[in-house]
Amino acid sequence: MSLHWLRRSPRWAWLVLVVALVGADQATKAHFAATIPLGTGIELTPWLNLVHVLNTGAAFSLLADADGWQRPFLIAVGLIVVVAISFVSMTRHVEPMERWLGAVIVAGGAGNLIDRVQTGAVVDFLDFHWRGLHWPAFNLADVFVVTAVIAWALLSLRRPAAPVATPDARP
Repeated sequence: MSLHWLRRSPRWAWLVLVVALVGADQATKAHFAATIPLGTGIELTPWLNLVHVLNTGAAFSLLADADGWQRPFLIAVGLIVVVAISFVSMTRHVEPMERWLGAVIVAGGAGNLIDRVQTGAVVDFLDFHWRGLHWPAFNLADVFVVTAVIAWALLSLRRPAAPVATPDARP
């Protein structure tokens, strides 16, 4: 099966990437939620555990202790981000790399949005730690968003291309 049509149809390729990444995110969350009891973990290395935790808040469990108002708020923010970046990626002329990074951000946002809508919390399963200091647990959707935002920031540091000189069209 040829993937030539993906190169000719960047918007379809964008959509395929988003669906594949959301599928990977949801599959890993479902796997770890089904195989690791909630609140427990499995030590893989001295610095990495696989865990099953639920995060009702945002990044780094921000707002996790709120009285429930954070769920509709975070759903609204997630929808705004996913819709806005999808709109720009699909309807505007953007650089190919920006379109791909937009797809990765949309996939991450959509993956966590699905969790928030379904259960009110995001399933996290990656727990990095060092000598008793634990980084907040996270998931693939979080990895997608963070890496794409970092890549976007690094791309923004590039010098803009020099304008192409055009001959003066005046008589």
